[in-house]
Amino acid sequence: MSLRPSCLLACLILSFNVNQVIAAPYLPASDAQVLERLPFKPNDPIAREIVQLRAELQRNPRNLDAAVSLARRYYGLVAEEGDPRYLGYAQAALAPWWDMPVPPIEVQMLRASLSQFRHDFAGALTDLAKILERDPQHFQAHALRATIHIVQGRYPQAMADCQALHGVASELIATGCEAMVDGLTGKAVGAYQALNEAFISHPEASPDEKLWVLIRLAEISQRLDRTEVAESHFKQGLALGITDTFLLAAYADFLLDQRRPAQVVAMLKDRTPSDALLLRLVLAERALNSPNAKQREATLAARFDAARLRNDTVHQQEEARFELHVKHDPKKALMLAQENWKVQLEPRDARIFLESALALKDPQAAQPVLRWLDDSHNEDSLLIGLAQQLKGLRK
Repeated sequence: MSLRPSCLLACLILSFNVNQVIAAPYLPASDAQVLERLPFKPNDPIAREIVQLRAELQRNPRNLDAAVSLARRYYGLVAEEGDPRYLGYAQAALAPWWDMPVPPIEVQMLRASLSQFRHDFAGALTDLAKILERDPQHFQAHALRATIHIVQGRYPQAMADCQALHGVASELIATGCEAMVDGLTGKAVGAYQALNEAFISHPEASPDEKLWVLIRLAEISQRLDRTEVAESHFKQGLALGITDTFLLAAYADFLLDQRRPAQVVAMLKDRTPSDALLLRLVLAERALNSPNAKQREATLAARFDAARLRNDTVHQQEEARFELHVKHDPKKALMLAQENWKVQLEPRDARIFLESALALKDPQAAQPVLRWLDDSHNEDSLLIGLAQQLKGLRK
């Protein structure tokens, strides 16, 4: 499964109420059947809460408060573990209300969030519009809709939803949301300054909020080619001690670009259940000619094959990277990148698209991304460099 940078805003906003395809809900044959050994430490309070909520739902499957609390807990685990099965568990907890045209607003919000993760953006937007009709100041709905607009390159609409967060969400999150848009649309320097000042001004922010902001600051710094600043923010994020799949993936990509694969292996060698992290580990081990690389490559290839059998397209960006950099099949990589670009227009999606087109010496194929770069005024130095190489092939 792939965790998008902007998708983490939705995870963060949803977590405030808790004090890559989603499988159909699975019903066990009996209450004694073990479905999953969750990766918790002994005496973990979240583990105890999940056990208690499961027990409550077994007694009364229509206990709305317990169902929503359990679904939110599973949703939060996706960011920690990168395992899409938790999304299926979340959907199963909400089963009594799942197919209602107008379910309770908490269920509709979670349904929109799960739809977004499986890339059913149209379904998510429909639910969010209905939520905002009922509650125009619903900050979770505005945050998630901003996320989807950013992923799909609708920056004015995203900014409108970000601005709606002021006064209803924390100012740090509202500023961060706006910085995400500005950081992609030619205003990266100002976006970094505004978000960094907000971060410094809010020492009371929760660790989760701080982590989310630090990742945003690192990303914007990378686009501006401020390598040392970006790494400082990544390390600040790691120092918070929060298990977060996207932080690990983003920092691993940074280290790979800096040609430091040994650090990637040390960081990710025990994180192989996540497809996103396994990809980075494969790339690092190949760079080191590790004896483990072939076996891990086979594991990841099998996961991509299984995803295709499920008609799961969530992995297309990662699979394109795998085909280009591991299998050395730029034609297949470009095909996957093109399909992925139909629904996702973020820098990582642009990068693999441009890299695949460049490997094939096909600047015409890259036109959708080149237009996006020009229209958005994106300042990502790496993407601009790839675009210049492609444009040079025309001469």
